Amino acid sequence: MKVMVVGGGGREHAIIKGLAKSPKVDVIYALPGNGGIAADATCVDIGAKDLGGIRDFAVKEGIDYAVVAPDDPLAMGCVDVLQAEGIRCFGPDKKAAVIEASKVFSKDLMKKYGIPTAAYEVFDDMAAALEYLETAPIPTVVKADGLALGKGVIIAETRDDAKAAVRSMMEEKKFGESGARVVIEEFLTGPEVSVLSFTDGHAIVPMISSQDHKRALDGDKGLNTGGMGTVAPNPYYTEDVAARCMEEIFLPTVKAMNAEGRPFKGCLYFGLMITADGPKVIEYNCRFGDPEAQVVLPLLESDLLTVMEAVTDEKLAETEVKFADDFACCVVVASGGYPQSYKKGCEISMGELTGNTEVFVAGAKLEGGKLLTSGGRVLGVTSVAPTLQEAIDTAYENAAKITFENAYYRTDIGAKALKAGQK
Repeated sequence: MKVMVVGGGGREHAIIKGLAKSPKVDVIYALPGNGGIAADATCVDIGAKDLGGIRDFAVKEGIDYAVVAPDDPLAMGCVDVLQAEGIRCFGPDKKAAVIEASKVFSKDLMKKYGIPTAAYEVFDDMAAALEYLETAPIPTVVKADGLALGKGVIIAETRDDAKAAVRSMMEEKKFGESGARVVIEEFLTGPEVSVLSFTDGHAIVPMISSQDHKRALDGDKGLNTGGMGTVAPNPYYTEDVAARCMEEIFLPTVKAMNAEGRPFKGCLYFGLMITADGPKVIEYNCRFGDPEAQVVLPLLESDLLTVMEAVTDEKLAETEVKFADDFACCVVVASGGYPQSYKKGCEISMGELTGNTEVFVAGAKLEGGKLLTSGGRVLGVTSVAPTLQEAIDTAYENAAKITFENAYYRTDIGAKALKAGQK
């Protein structure tokens, strides 16, 4: 089969490495891919948001199956465009992708169908939002309605911070039109859990849970990032919590989307908070999380393409989805200065990997036969082992072998999970 993966980051590299294990796959194209992905797929210089270019390439090359991985092309309707040409796809159509593309939609969906989430208010008028903040409980969370590269959420510790967040979104247009409407919601406390799931619009199969580390610096200090590392499984996601999530959140969400005439087929991501009142939804994503995919997919023992095709064909209930009874740790190696300004074009050198370890490249380009940095999060080093401690140790052992100018990574990925596991 000729398979095409839309996107060019670490998540896409993890998907491509997973698909490459399938005996059914003959060739994989990545649009646009990156310098590291080029070792595992044929990269094609077509941007992930160039829907016309993606469609034309797929038709010309006779693509048998397409995986649309990032949020933007999903929200724009990339799956709709490809399906109109008879190309089978993994990923939700535009109507279903709104579950991530609009936080107002997702919050209203949860309220309507009784899915547990934080209390919230929606504003499209800045003056009204600022007035509300005069008496709102603090801390609070301010969210841009639309897509904002994972950065449109601000936790405000003071009223002044909350007002500044509203002004930055609604007046200064920090996130463009994504911030024309804002959600101001209750600040929840408790351990966070990420659960990716396969769903064909009927059945839903949660993948191994994971724990992300969003802050740039050790000890959860510094600015929010796209993710500095992950571990799986998440020790806070117990069997009891999983059962409650299935009954109160996962199945109700699938049914709610069907009831709204927006059946969801693809990877539905649940960002959860395990509060004193039970699990609640912080956010939905309409695709694999990154770097969560980089610890979850290496644990998948079933054929990834077979599972994805079962989602497309609505046969998930009769398809085995099996994960290894192991642990995984992903350490993201970033460019110094990320998530703000950072240098690009630094040569990357890698030592020989040890253990069950894979490197997923996110921000790198090939130039003159050399791999050079081209982004903030440069790559993720993922190790799989029988224990979490061993997975963490092996990931760090290998991360230390990867060098480029101003390279940095957190040194405490998995520390919270280890501590929780000892309780």
